[in-house]
Amino acid sequence: MSFDLKTRVRDGWQDTLRGILEQARSLGSQAVLAFDLDSTLFDNSPRQSRILREFGQARAVEKLTACEPRHWDSGFDMRGAMRNCGLSAEEVETHFHAARDFWLERFFTSEYCVDDVAIRGAAAFTHAVAATGAHLAYVTGRHEGMRAGTVDCMRRNGLALPGEGRVHLLMKPAMQDNDDEFKRTAHARLGELGTLIAAFDNEPTHANDYLHRFPGAKVVHLATDHSGRPVTLLDEIVSVPHFSHEP
Repeated sequence: MSFDLKTRVRDGWQDTLRGILEQARSLGSQAVLAFDLDSTLFDNSPRQSRILREFGQARAVEKLTACEPRHWDSGFDMRGAMRNCGLSAEEVETHFHAARDFWLERFFTSEYCVDDVAIRGAAAFTHAVAATGAHLAYVTGRHEGMRAGTVDCMRRNGLALPGEGRVHLLMKPAMQDNDDEFKRTAHARLGELGTLIAAFDNEPTHANDYLHRFPGAKVVHLATDHSGRPVTLLDEIVSVPHFSHEP
């Protein structure tokens, strides 16, 4: 990733998470907390590596058949992952476009998103939010065709589930819908639930949009990975590496 935001994490970031839970407890059902999924609550590298392994098997690219999550160390940088799996620069360019097409046919599906794993501390944090009585809204750029796999993955990873208590899952109607526009549209739906007190997202664009729309909310940036767009996070936004109480 050429635009690295992990350096924004500062000591004391866990106090921000504790403060958000305290505010949620004080407001109960009036409070709303919004969470992105990919690279915020979920690590997608197992899904990514599975797809690259299957591509290697389908095209007899042996080195790719051993692809593991650790090879995806730069977010959605497939070229980097292919190099990490042992391909030369020339081999990467030979196979990249076919691999990208193969990836696009699989990544945005229920069948493959079940492979995701929760970010450290994410499952416990969602239950801590739900226990406050506040509304927990998952607001994701995933489309409705991925709902079944998404809920299955949430269940497998122990997250608070949509439909239980005040837990909601807001998804794009169709895959081709623009993520940025969908999330901005979702802001109105969040406002209908109550008062947004916190929002969590790994994409700087989306984090900034939350703060513009809800200036009284605490916006938290997950310093995991992102699309690579060179967007500067607003100064008021706190960056955290995960949700665990442990460093």
